[in-house]
Amino acid sequence: MCIVTWWDEAGQLLLASATILTDAGAELLICPDNTVHQALDLVRDRSPAPWLHIAEEVVAVAAARRFRRLGILGTRYLMEGPVYPAKLAARGIAHEIPNADERDRIDSIIFEELVYGRFEERSRRYVREVIETLGARGCDSVVLGCTEIPLLVAEADSPLPAIDSTRTLARAALREATRHETLTVPRPP
Repeated sequence: MCIVTWWDEAGQLLLASATILTDAGAELLICPDNTVHQALDLVRDRSPAPWLHIAEEVVAVAAARRFRRLGILGTRYLMEGPVYPAKLAARGIAHEIPNADERDRIDSIIFEELVYGRFEERSRRYVREVIETLGARGCDSVVLGCTEIPLLVAEADSPLPAIDSTRTLARAALREATRHETLTVPRPP
């Protein structure tokens, strides 16, 4: 019996998108959604072009900055899922996630406020408190692992050093896209 999960279907969607993009000329692929990387891990080896993995890029930044224990913030699926743990463990970096009640509240803030462009001050304070709690539990940094979280608590506003996963992935994409390119600047006449 073959059981197809939602993640398998999401992976197939990523592969179909990869094919469309490579047919249009793309040589490098990214997905700015942290949570969907759970599906990317299932199909990455079958992709027609290489993908940058958001967690791998975040972990590289964490390792370069010598962080030892990261707090992971994002959707419930991300916080409770496999996207970050294996990538962190491979580099000897530990991680923590908020407790169950905190995870529920953060998930609600994301899906009931942030995705609708609502940035409530009480939610901003709450996320900052959760970050402080992660610091008290031994985290020396926090991953802002959801596209919308930095709109509420920016890296500069975080009680702990923060890694904005979306910006990190964008910087990695720019780095990789320009790695082998020679830029020519036209001279004025």
